[in-house]
Amino acid sequence: MLLEALVALLIFSVGVLGLIGLQATSVKQAAAAEYRSTAVLQANDLVSRMWVSDRTDAILQAQFASTGDGYKAWQAAWANALPGSDVVAPPTVTITSQDKGATASLGTNLVSITINWKAPGDDPRKYTLMARLDQPQK
Repeated sequence: MLLEALVALLIFSVGVLGLIGLQATSVKQAAAAEYRSTAVLQANDLVSRMWVSDRTDAILQAQFASTGDGYKAWQAAWANALPGSDVVAPPTVTITSQDKGATASLGTNLVSITINWKAPGDDPRKYTLMARLDQPQK
């Protein structure tokens, strides 16, 4: 009878340890999902700021390139939103002007935003957003 109680206690202990491991994994995955959604919000916020600006090639390059005032304001608003984002690499913004062609009346800018972060005890992560911003009609 004592042996049966010890075996039952061993089986119960293994089950509890399994549940603790499952809980730890779920907490880690929930934090990773939070970081991914924060990166998406950051990138969407910058595209929104670009969208409400003039959207001409020169203004987008001047305001939202890595040294522009719009980029700096955005970066200051999101400072410390993601762990390790200052250690891995700062966010990068690439704005490429496309030829509007002979038949198009508007030019197009392709924007690429890359956001990096590194959670404690995790590998570096990266989120890249690609957006197309048509120039406004005059």
